[in-house]
Amino acid sequence: MPRMTKYQLDHFCSKTNRTYDPLIEEQELLVKQYTTEATNRASKKLAVKIGAQKIIDALKSAEEMLTQAQKSAQSFFEKKATTKERKEDLKSKFDKTSYGYDSNDDKITLSDCEDQIRVWAKSLASQEIKRRPEGRQLAKLEVAKQDELDTIMESEAPSALITELDKKRQKVIGISWNTEPKAIEQQ
Repeated sequence: MPRMTKYQLDHFCSKTNRTYDPLIEEQELLVKQYTTEATNRASKKLAVKIGAQKIIDALKSAEEMLTQAQKSAQSFFEKKATTKERKEDLKSKFDKTSYGYDSNDDKITLSDCEDQIRVWAKSLASQEIKRRPEGRQLAKLEVAKQDELDTIMESEAPSALITELDKKRQKVIGISWNTEPKAIEQQ
């Protein structure tokens, strides 16, 4: 029995990828949609459950007060810089064009807290999605694709391989290995 060439293996793998990749991508989009929704719900619940909501609310209030005070200070010093000498000595923080671009990455912000809760909630949401029909379907497609690729790599003869792959596809996704092209309509 003749062994398959590298080109035949590449062809079989390529055909498997062409069939399964669009199905997997479509299912991944569905899963992402549900993951986003679940993450949003889980973020709110988790923040309350672990007691972070009180801290987040306090930070939000403090940041709003700080922002208002910073704007007032910026406006005050900019208005008081009436002479040429005062304008030249005005620190860039009080200049309207550069205000808000000072980076203090070592400060914990409301955004940092919300981002951390979101990361934790996304992990919980991903676990929840695996139990949904969309998540189970995605897992099945990924397993079926890997099974086909494994069968291809472990096979010795192309004719026997085609028969085996046809059976697998019919069972899993209802598509034959050999698909006939449709006729092009004449206009």
